[in-house]
Amino acid sequence: MYAEGWRFSDALYFSAITLTTIGYGDFSPQIDLGKIFTIIYIGFGVGLILTFVNTVFNHFRQTRKDYNDSSKNKKKKD
Repeated sequence: MYAEGWRFSDALYFSAITLTTIGYGDFSPQIDLGKIFTIIYIGFGVGLILTFVNTVFNHFRQTRKDYNDSSKNKKKKD
């Protein structure tokens, strides 16, 4: 925002469009500092999103495993 002289709403829009990998191209960094920041931002941002997706996946996988294990134990008792 500061390096490129964008308004807050424009910078937020650019951030969302970039991290969702949509990339309309209507906003793009024009100066070297903005380009370097964007490269670092994408690296951390995509990594953060992938970590979140992995955490949600592991939660549901563990929940399903726990449910299946409890169902098997319940059937053994019957």
